[in-house]
Amino acid sequence: MKAAALAAVFAFTAGGAFAASADWRQDAKPEDAKRLSRLDEAWRLARKQAAAAPGELQALGGLAKPGAALPRPHPTPGDYRCRTVKLGIGGPEGGEGLIAYGWFRCRVDLSPGGDLTLRKTSGSQRPMGNLYPDDKRRLVYLGAVAWGDERSATYGRDPDRDQVGVFERIGPQRYRLVLPYPKQESTLDILELRR
Repeated sequence: MKAAALAAVFAFTAGGAFAASADWRQDAKPEDAKRLSRLDEAWRLARKQAAAAPGELQALGGLAKPGAALPRPHPTPGDYRCRTVKLGIGGPEGGEGLIAYGWFRCRVDLSPGGDLTLRKTSGSQRPMGNLYPDDKRRLVYLGAVAWGDERSATYGRDPDRDQVGVFERIGPQRYRLVLPYPKQESTLDILELRR
């Protein structure tokens, strides 16, 4: 039993997350808290830029609508299918259109310390981090992205990899992680998760 508990702790630690405090504001860097405060602005700009591909934007339905969040955002731990959608390719300085990638694998875990964690387990860009309670319709995500064959990334170690966003439920067993002004490629990234 003790060996199993230690193995679980090691597996969680190897995933790149860190022990979260009770409030995301205590763990977030000021520049990331500011980025999150501009979420509504990022949505408006990203949707305007993505309007260059109206059929593709419309096909995303509620996934690409700012007000689609439902109550009870906490996901059930386990495996999910996930895909990334980037709105405003090229970033806020002149991005247009959108790109939707294929499906990969993601996992939600509950750590031995009680932290809810999210990680993308396949693909060349793999976000991983903690989900913090925020309000009845969203959790706040603080994490980092691992690239290529790297095993993990941890929030706070490299500003170019740090991520901040909101995690929301948008349907039965359907969730999204919305990242405003990510460091690379777009104005707004959405990681869609489905069971």
